[in-house]
Amino acid sequence: MLDIDPRVRVDVDPLMAAQHDLGVCDATWRIAPGGKADAMSAPHLPKVAGIDSAVTASAQTVAPPPGSLSATTAATTARTAPAQAAPPAASSIIQDRLAGMVSDLTTLHELTERLARAADLDSSLREFLRAGAALVGARRGLVVLEPSDGLGPAATIGLGLGRADLGHIETVPRSATSYGRILDGLPDAHGGSEVLPEPGAPAPPGAGGYEPPVDPRHREVAARLGYAASYALPLTADATGRLGAAVWLYDEQAEPSDRQRDLVGLYVRHAAEHLARMLEVDRSRTRLATVAEELLPSRLPRIPGVQLAARHRTGPLGGGDWYDALPLPEGAMGLAVGSVTGSGPSAVAAMGRLRASLRAYAVMEGEDPVAVLSDLELLLRLTEPARSATALFAYCEPAARKILLAGAGHTPPLLIGERRTEYVETSLSAPLGMLSCWEAPSVEIEPAPGETVLLYTDGLLRRTGDPMDRAYARLHAAAAGLPRSAREDPAAVCDHILRAVLPEDGPGSGASGPYQDTEDVVLLAARFD
Repeated sequence: MLDIDPRVRVDVDPLMAAQHDLGVCDATWRIAPGGKADAMSAPHLPKVAGIDSAVTASAQTVAPPPGSLSATTAATTARTAPAQAAPPAASSIIQDRLAGMVSDLTTLHELTERLARAADLDSSLREFLRAGAALVGARRGLVVLEPSDGLGPAATIGLGLGRADLGHIETVPRSATSYGRILDGLPDAHGGSEVLPEPGAPAPPGAGGYEPPVDPRHREVAARLGYAASYALPLTADATGRLGAAVWLYDEQAEPSDRQRDLVGLYVRHAAEHLARMLEVDRSRTRLATVAEELLPSRLPRIPGVQLAARHRTGPLGGGDWYDALPLPEGAMGLAVGSVTGSGPSAVAAMGRLRASLRAYAVMEGEDPVAVLSDLELLLRLTEPARSATALFAYCEPAARKILLAGAGHTPPLLIGERRTEYVETSLSAPLGMLSCWEAPSVEIEPAPGETVLLYTDGLLRRTGDPMDRAYARLHAAAAGLPRSAREDPAAVCDHILRAVLPEDGPGSGASGPYQDTEDVVLLAARFD
């Protein structure tokens, strides 16, 4: 049994509780110091919701006023009163209210748990909109992310609203909407309900005379989209300040009840802190992706006899996958792809150092790919002994359509043409940094005119979520099914491979692989004329 201080009581009038649907906040606000136990003006209730009363209830706790019935008469009257006026009726009402409070807390717990499972900012905003709509009883809504610090990102996400609908809403002047005034930072903008008059109905007079309360453009957009009321709330976090605003739209003239306002207010306060954390994560990922892109070639060289194209997708954690293409003496060309173990800023920095070193070795002794990778392995083992990497370097002579390549634990290239689609059989070798001395024989291939050599990293295979043998088969089938119109453009080849191998790539795809959306992906295609 709980030890409850008799100086604290819950003062809930039975009639008021019956007339008003008290929520979690209403019942909490009515908990207040009640003075001394012997001066309480109401009898202690019997056992409620499994909690026994700490003090034995008495028939009367204060002396009757002059002229009233005596104590004996009052006690007799209380014993002979009808059953419907007995205290158990009030006890039943209190139990119903407590059951409602427990239900509200359970709902909030489930919704916040679902929000906490969102992995990125976009999915968090969508889950926030769905939960808020369920709490206020609306069907549609939108959230505008516009941080007050001006660092971005700025985004508008709708629930039950298409891009065209959002475009119509954005044509309404911001000062004409409650959520727009929140975004503008007006001091008197706190959100709340906004009921739009029916089309053709006269507008009520305003504070300064007869003036329409709703902007004409707002009336027009509301009539086109079919909503008649809205409920807006600001998104504000303690650490970052104003993040944006959310608004939910009602199909009819309606507004949330007091209980719904309390629940959605509690949820929005919690969700704003979660969205602030996701915002910082998104900004960090964007900055890391920008650094990784700057460390890769800004453009590919133009070399007679060969066409080049590349695609790079950075994972949310920032990986160390890279590619390179550089012209070499006597009309030759060097192609390289690789992957550094680990993720985050350290892996990105190691990737930049490794790529720069390989460029230097390729210029000095590029005609011998084995020597290039051997020098790279020695550098990696001496400077970063705790890190390993895979790499593939190819020395190409476009005029002769001849390629000499060597790989260190890397995925084999794929040769794509009209008459054949096959993997290049490279010698089995360990990744760089795994052995005391690395060396493996090189392989020479001669692509036919019009054939494309595709270099890629293992992130393309891992993102499928399939075992490696099935992932290789999936990549081969995608290359074999390349349309004839796309074979002459290496960029079209890369795009087709990405669409075919990763058809559900992106946030919210539902793929269950452990590497889904976490691995970097690099494709480098070279088509020989």
